[in-house]
Amino acid sequence: MKIDRRSFLTYGTALVLGGAAGSMLSPAPWKLTDDVAIWTQNWPWTPVPEDGEVTYKPSVCTLCPGGCGINVRLVNGRPVKIKGLKDHPVNKGSLCPMGISGLQYLYGPSRVTSPLKREGKRGEGKWKKVSWEEALAAVTGKLAELRANGRPQSLACITGSDQGTIPNLIGRFLTAYGSPNYIRAATAQDAIEQAIYLTQGKQGTPVPDIENANFIISFGSGILDGWGLPGRMFNLYGNQKTPKKIIQVEPRLSDTAAKANQWIGINPGTETALALGLAHVIIKESLYNKDFVENCAFGFDEWTDENGKTHDGFATMAKGYTPKKVSQITGITPAKIKSLARAFARASKPIAINGRGHGAIPGSIDESLAIQSLNALVGNINKTGGISAIPDSNYAKWPEVNIDEIASKGMQQPRIDGAGSEQFPNTRFLLNRLPEIINSAQGESPIQALLVTDANPMYTIPDTTATKKAFDRIPLIVSFSPYMDETASYADYILPNHSYLERLQDVPVAVGISRQVISLAQPVIQPAYDTKHVGDTFIHMAKSLGGFISKAFPWDNYEGFLKEALSDQWRKLKKKGMIEIDHTLPEPMAYTFNTVSTKFEFYPTARNSAKQKEDSALPAYTPVPIEGDTQRFQLVLIPYDSIRLVGGYMANAPFMTKTVDDTVLKKQIGLLEINPTTARGLGLKEGNLALLKTPKGEATVKVHLYEGIMPGIIALPRGLGHTAYSKYLADKGCNTNTLIGSIEDPASGLDMAWGIRAKLTRI
Repeated sequence: MKIDRRSFLTYGTALVLGGAAGSMLSPAPWKLTDDVAIWTQNWPWTPVPEDGEVTYKPSVCTLCPGGCGINVRLVNGRPVKIKGLKDHPVNKGSLCPMGISGLQYLYGPSRVTSPLKREGKRGEGKWKKVSWEEALAAVTGKLAELRANGRPQSLACITGSDQGTIPNLIGRFLTAYGSPNYIRAATAQDAIEQAIYLTQGKQGTPVPDIENANFIISFGSGILDGWGLPGRMFNLYGNQKTPKKIIQVEPRLSDTAAKANQWIGINPGTETALALGLAHVIIKESLYNKDFVENCAFGFDEWTDENGKTHDGFATMAKGYTPKKVSQITGITPAKIKSLARAFARASKPIAINGRGHGAIPGSIDESLAIQSLNALVGNINKTGGISAIPDSNYAKWPEVNIDEIASKGMQQPRIDGAGSEQFPNTRFLLNRLPEIINSAQGESPIQALLVTDANPMYTIPDTTATKKAFDRIPLIVSFSPYMDETASYADYILPNHSYLERLQDVPVAVGISRQVISLAQPVIQPAYDTKHVGDTFIHMAKSLGGFISKAFPWDNYEGFLKEALSDQWRKLKKKGMIEIDHTLPEPMAYTFNTVSTKFEFYPTARNSAKQKEDSALPAYTPVPIEGDTQRFQLVLIPYDSIRLVGGYMANAPFMTKTVDDTVLKKQIGLLEINPTTARGLGLKEGNLALLKTPKGEATVKVHLYEGIMPGIIALPRGLGHTAYSKYLADKGCNTNTLIGSIEDPASGLDMAWGIRAKLTRI
């Protein structure tokens, strides 16, 4: 059998993604791929290991929200290899391809090595190296000017997270400055979080206890494709203490679906209907947990409000979603719907999860509500093997901010994105709405200065054309990225942060784990370039602005702030590298909910605002509108995620791109998946070049015939089509966000688009 480089690398990755359990997590294949693929690759910028003293330093990977523990091997003080930290509670030694490739982010050619000032037009790639003093003076000068003109609310900041001390430090800066426009990039967690708040009255991070569940229905969640905590998911799948039955529901045969016990192909966008169909069967056949429903839940049966009006309950609503009706919507047979419902209800620890692929798109609130209702029907709320909400921990504390009159007036202005407004009272961030709001504004942009850190909105926001148009209207864009990503390349100034292996920060993690873990990412090497910790940069800007803003930042640097904020926890973190906080509540306290009824609410009484109709309180299947007319666009395009492609604010390391199969990317052209039957109808064959058109854009693709996708559906991977970074990544394939727009959920304002209509013609 011939094994070329690509086949060898692919084999190594396949083992980690789900080969035999015994070999899947074995270090052997990763050692081979690390030693052979990275160090003999002859990357011109990769250091060659040399003989010398070997040491190891533990830290935490922050390349994604997973927060996996890592152990970095150094030779003469130079990092040469990254492995998973075996005793870390998040990943227990497992590590995804991105984490394995971490050194290429440290040494790679896409690093921004010093502060830069734009020369020429935006996006031309013309930069001038400037000193930190000059760059910071220019940025703070503009910010001071906005405040002097009484417009602090015209400053906005986009970040990739709102968890941990660094996001809170940045949020503190915006508050002291006077801007309410701290905006975090959206994920599926936003919709799930809101569904839990509406049904349980609890604010916090949604946590499905997959580790202890034994029957999992995944509504498109890529458990082995990068969803949740990738390192942890690999470990749980390969070293199952309790056998798990995984049912994967999605329109495409993903790696997760291939490794699941059963793949159920579903018409895209109809997951809510299936969840309600399963509820119908469970209720009709009295398979639900009667103790929980009768004693701990509200709104299951019809009820009468304080005004004497009678409302249908969840059971009445579910009667309309018969297996026959749901089959017509989803394409799943009535027999399969009944069988799945029975198996789910009869399992001892069943759990239903959602969030397509990596979980980057929030989806509709109705979908998350329907799936939370499924978990409630089986009584698996706030229990081992169930789903719960971990409250925001107060492990870090700092003094409140005193603000001046200018900041007070600015903070009283409505948020630019509409989050928390009367229309969207339960939503915290709505980045997807920002481009349209800026583009539709009369006169100048309502955002005059934009700060971006740990985010890449020019790549990740749907409808790239509209995003670019909006950013063109913003006078000042400042990026803090360590890498020349799309947003950095479009900025006016780049004030580069240290890379993740060069900086100190706390890393709180809760998604996919039954307890909260706070880890300490410690620098394993001194900064290699003229970069600055983003926390230090914001502290410097605050001091330069003076007055109340300066007083809100009495610390000399971020490390001083972190030590004070963590107090006694600092010593524990420094010694052990992490701390664990158990939020598990014993029964019956676990079933004490902060809702109006003090029970789990199948009928969320807190859902309605002045602008929302009462009949929207119960979850229901309302088809998500999909852009494009059926006459011009006969196909439906859906994006998909892969563990080998990074679709978020970070991008692939060159090593990762080398592992991408040639059925996904061949040379510079991305391959589009299409069912052979659909392809024959269009006169297309394997490898044909074709022009893909949607209402938002077009791209040249190659055809890949794939039996694992439903007829009439075509699919492209997220994570390709970068226009920045370096030659090892740029101009390979197409960015799905150039082809797909955002669709606003009327109940939450979140993006609920799952695809778009498309046309495919041979070139």
